[in-house]
Amino acid sequence: MPVRIVVDERERNSNIPELLKNAGAIIDFTQLKVGDYVVSSETAIERKTVRDLVSSIYDGRLFIQCSDLVKYYQKPLLVVQGNIAELTESSEDSEESDVKFHAERMLVAYDALITVAMEFRIPTIHTPSAEQTAQLLVTLVNRSLQEGKAKGPLLRKIKKENPIYIQQLSVLASLPGVGEKLAARMLKKFDTPIRALNATAAELSIIPGFGLMRAERMRKVLDTSNDVKKVLQRTLFDDHDK
Repeated sequence: MPVRIVVDERERNSNIPELLKNAGAIIDFTQLKVGDYVVSSETAIERKTVRDLVSSIYDGRLFIQCSDLVKYYQKPLLVVQGNIAELTESSEDSEESDVKFHAERMLVAYDALITVAMEFRIPTIHTPSAEQTAQLLVTLVNRSLQEGKAKGPLLRKIKKENPIYIQQLSVLASLPGVGEKLAARMLKKFDTPIRALNATAAELSIIPGFGLMRAERMRKVLDTSNDVKKVLQRTLFDDHDK
């Protein structure tokens, strides 16, 4: 039986579909609502280069995509293509602040991957190149065929949440230590993002999985003043005293 893979339209320019065809796979292009590749009725794969991984963390896409994967597929996968060490690379004439920024991006990436593994229970597989990603996908389909799980329709009916709800989740999920799962619970309890953001630490702490320490940390981030004028005034006074 030939290897058949459903591929999201946005993956056309990644070179992976062409590599899959060269490997003998039958490719069905469509606009997938969840994942980038579907290899069986149980498994959809979200593929990200290391650069896209970071950008999807900052704009809130990653955890929303992970939430959709576990909602609609029993055995989803996240494939990170490339070397994560690239995130720390900078030119020789980069300023010290740039080097610090690159290092912080790597920490953010690792923190997000821990969340993907421990909260969403989605395995992450690293591949060094597009060629290796294509080989991984073919191997996944072959394994599904051997287990008898690649038969029948690969696609399922998926009713995505309305865009406003997704944006609301993105706002709350961007808070430190929250993530998409807790963001959904916050919305369920407080109904709107503004009510969730105005909730006390005690109110937040009773949300399942939230806890008092996480709630107090979130309140500190939201309530701490970052008044530039006050900072400048303190600096001027300190210089004057000298």
